[in-house]
Amino acid sequence: MNLKEYYQKQVVPELKKEFEYKNDNQVPKLEKVILNVGLGKGLKDASFIENVESTLTRITGQKPVKTLAKKSISNFKIREGMVIGMKVTLRAQRMYDFVDKLIKVTFPRTRDFRGLSVKAVDKKGNLNIGIREHIAFPEIKADEIERLHGLEVAVVNTAKTREEGLTLFKALGFPFKEEK
Repeated sequence: MNLKEYYQKQVVPELKKEFEYKNDNQVPKLEKVILNVGLGKGLKDASFIENVESTLTRITGQKPVKTLAKKSISNFKIREGMVIGMKVTLRAQRMYDFVDKLIKVTFPRTRDFRGLSVKAVDKKGNLNIGIREHIAFPEIKADEIERLHGLEVAVVNTAKTREEGLTLFKALGFPFKEEK
């Protein structure tokens, strides 16, 4: 059973009962997943930029969009219009496939992973995860890597509160660690 079917058959009735929603459309659902990589020190290195682009394409199956600097900042050696990062927005089936892979494959492969912090869920119920090394993804072969880079994964949903979002993520199987 894929994640979308699991959501419709298990999670919706569970959340409907817990929060006493009257219909299925009130139940929070995943809206989109955004993967973001800031280029940082690799700004001037064309091969690093290409490497990040190919990595994001492999991980998501979608071509990343280059994010440009809005204004010049001399201390960071950034000029207006320079490429300073890359991002990919996943929706619909690709989003569910990615989240499924993130939960079942990537997190278990991440070094020193002890669960997500509950603090990673913001007050609107969205989840933001920072991944230090992109080699945790199954599409990336460790021997092909020249330079490691991290990435940020933002999972956006339709929840109204932090509690609703957290309950949705726990029901979907995100591994949260117990906070003391």
